[in-house]
Amino acid sequence: METHILVVEDDAEIREGVAIYLKNQGYTVHGAANGAQGLELARQLPIHLAVVDVMMPVMDGITMVMKLRDEGCEFPVIMLSAKSEDIDKITGLNIGADDYVTKPFVPMELLARVHSHLRRYEKFLRATGAAAAPTLRTYVIGGLELCEDTAELTVDGTPVKLTPLEFKILALLMKNPGRVFSAEEIYERVWNERAVSTDTIMVHIRNIREKIEYDPREPKYLKVVWGIGYKIEK
Repeated sequence: METHILVVEDDAEIREGVAIYLKNQGYTVHGAANGAQGLELARQLPIHLAVVDVMMPVMDGITMVMKLRDEGCEFPVIMLSAKSEDIDKITGLNIGADDYVTKPFVPMELLARVHSHLRRYEKFLRATGAAAAPTLRTYVIGGLELCEDTAELTVDGTPVKLTPLEFKILALLMKNPGRVFSAEEIYERVWNERAVSTDTIMVHIRNIREKIEYDPREPKYLKVVWGIGYKIEK
């Protein structure tokens, strides 16, 4: 299921720039140049999150968000503004926005906030039994919870940091619980090139175990199938 994000910003360069970053993360992005256009799109499409500028012609962001909330739209809204005074942040949050980012902003910070709010919104919709929850690629096995979209891993609820390669290896195994992968196949799937030497796989597997297992010498999750390869236990 697609995750739809609405970007409402009168500056075309900023709007298109934000859209590019979001599309690169796999989201479906809809753009609007003012609050009136944004409100109309929100009424027509299954929006899961909106990034809304405060100062816009025709209809400003504050008015748009107020109307959204009055109409019962509960998806997260991140406000954008060139202003940094506390009163502006308070106004945005009081009318129903969920977060506030001051321009100029670092794109990766905005992406991190988008991921975080989508994850919370998905949990909220699951808890309330609501339909059309944005689907994040999340895999859960026992106490392990890995989300590909946010590149996050928790072990028994505690965040655990993995290197990018460790994350890709663990994601491959968790997406296929019980399946045994040879070291050669892991290398080719993660590095996207033919395996010449697989010694590095053993090193990464050992490091992953140190991070996810209570006792790495007696692993609960990441198992070795001697002579064949590695797997994540179902």
